[in-house]
Amino acid sequence: MSAADRERLFLENAAKAAAGILAVSDAGDLPAALGRVVAMDSPVYCPGVTELEKAAAALFPARVDDYAAAAVTVEEVFGAVAETGTIVCVSAGGRAVQAGLLPAHHVAIVRRERIFGTLDDLFAAVAGAPPTNLTLITGPSRTADIELTLAIGVHGPEKLDIILV
Repeated sequence: MSAADRERLFLENAAKAAAGILAVSDAGDLPAALGRVVAMDSPVYCPGVTELEKAAAALFPARVDDYAAAAVTVEEVFGAVAETGTIVCVSAGGRAVQAGLLPAHHVAIVRRERIFGTLDDLFAAVAGAPPTNLTLITGPSRTADIELTLAIGVHGPEKLDIILV
């Protein structure tokens, strides 16, 4: 599968899973994309670890240091899986995987070159030195009770936006 096919399939499957999707041509377009999905006055947690996160963090005047106090987490994630529309968060580098699970809105920044075709491709890529925690997220959190009543955002974010860079 070509890189363009992986990107197209990932975006299609993420949208089917009810994730908001935006694709930008390069990192210079990231501020405008973030402005479209995050209210600038929202309390935002952004780790500021990667270059993309540092650029994003500077945009938010209401940035908080603790994800438990945030309404939105903006972070660059490890990667994505095309066949399922899934984003992949890892605990490597001192990252708290809960940061993308606790606030009501998760904005995941994914680099195009980090889109894996299949789950097997992802697991092959981390086989040599797997992270302590690896979290796979497909769309906003959903759960259903015994009567099959669907609820959004009970066990995680009620809104997931993915920005492909």
